[in-house]
Amino acid sequence: MTAKKGKFIVLEGIDGAGVETHGKLLTDHLRNKNFKVERVYYPDYEGPIGGMIHNYLHSCFDFSAEVQFLIYTADFVKDKERINKWLKEGKVVIADRYFSSTIAYQSIQGFPLKKSLQMAEILELPKPDLIIYIDVSPKVSMERKFKEKNSLDRNESNEKLLKTVGSFYKKLAKNKTFTEWVVVEGEKTIEEVFEEVKASLPSSLK
Repeated sequence: MTAKKGKFIVLEGIDGAGVETHGKLLTDHLRNKNFKVERVYYPDYEGPIGGMIHNYLHSCFDFSAEVQFLIYTADFVKDKERINKWLKEGKVVIADRYFSSTIAYQSIQGFPLKKSLQMAEILELPKPDLIIYIDVSPKVSMERKFKEKNSLDRNESNEKLLKTVGSFYKKLAKNKTFTEWVVVEGEKTIEEVFEEVKASLPSSLK
C-alpha cells in the first residue's frame, strides 16, 4: 500500500446525521488553518457507478447484499489512486462517508463483516486515519430528510433499517473496526456538533 504523509478523515452517520454539513465545515476550517484539503463524496452520484446506486436506492431495481457490496465498493476503488496521491502529497482528505458505510449497511443485510474487511485488504483501499460517526436517532434522521426533500429513498424511509444500522455503526466504533473511530452527539446545534468534530481530530490537525 502507498505510504502516506497526509491525513484521511471520514465522516459517517445515518441519513440526516449532518455528514455533508460537517464535511463542508471541516473542509473550510482546515483550509482556513492553511491545510491543503481535498473532499470526496459517497455515493458519487455524478459518476456512472453512483448512477446505478441512485437507481437502486430509488427502487428502480433490487440487488442482493452481495451485489450491493460490490457496487458500493467499486465506487471507492475508482478513487483509490487519487486519494493515495493526495495523501502522498501531504494533503488532508475529507470523505463524506466511505467504505465504513458499506461495512454497516451491507453487513446488516447479510454480507459477512469478515469478508468485507478481507476485500478491503485485497483491493488495497486507502485506510482512514479516523472515522467520525455523527450519532442521531432514526426519528431525527427521518424528520430532517423530510424537511430537506419530500420523497425519501428506500433507506431514508426505513425506520427499522436506520435503527439497526445505527446500532451496528456504534458497534463498529466500539470495536475500532477498520480504523480508529470517534462518536459525536449529532442532535445538538450545528455549532455544538462541529465543536465536537474539531475536538476529535488528530493533534496534527488542531
